[in-house]
Amino acid sequence: MATLTIFHTNDLHDKLTPAKAEHISSVRASTDGPSLLLDAGDAVGSGNVTFKLDGEPILDVMSGMKYDAMVVGNREFHVSQTGFRAKTRRARFPVLCANVRPRSAGTPLPCVPFIRTSIAGFGTAAVFGITVPMVTERMAVRHLSAYTFDDPETTGRELARRLRGDCALLICLSHAGLSVDRSLAIANVGIDLIVGGHTHAALSGGERHEDTLIVQAGSHARYFGRVTVTGVPGSLDLSAEMLPL
Repeated sequence: MATLTIFHTNDLHDKLTPAKAEHISSVRASTDGPSLLLDAGDAVGSGNVTFKLDGEPILDVMSGMKYDAMVVGNREFHVSQTGFRAKTRRARFPVLCANVRPRSAGTPLPCVPFIRTSIAGFGTAAVFGITVPMVTERMAVRHLSAYTFDDPETTGRELARRLRGDCALLICLSHAGLSVDRSLAIANVGIDLIVGGHTHAALSGGERHEDTLIVQAGSHARYFGRVTVTGVPGSLDLSAEMLPL
């Protein structure tokens, strides 16, 4: 029987010290079998309006830890092309967000909707990202923004149905908040795991709704999460825990 371990963080807010980063990496390195390391957004130190032209140093740390993916949080987003790129440019791993889109054709996005990765013993895992809408077509700020957001729950449902058929494990990285995560889980659209953020919830053993497990590990690098996945595709068992940092 195959075992996959998924480590996760969220809402680090630039509080991931070198010692804490080393601890997560050490725990991961000592784990048998394949593993993933995922982040559910708001890792950086900049606010929603401000940004550093030379980028966010924490993303260098996370790249060194070999994160497999993170979702755009509200702190990683900026209304301008320059700001959005600056906030994510140091990430040497995939940055995900499926419900953001450019308002004008040809405007680049510094993120992708999802990734697929091959996991030994499981086959293909798909990971997609959704985040809290920072700019919508109903907001006046849309005139200042190069980007707009679609509804995260609607996007999540549609993308889950699309990805489910050709993957053995479907993971949603969400910075949309716990209420959206719960609604998405209850919809039972084939998501195995939602790794959440934004609401800073400490879900020590996770929450199960229908066939979906929701996890979230507090905030400010006080904890990180570990999900153990066992079984075979079509019959998976997921268990969650939070570990102190």
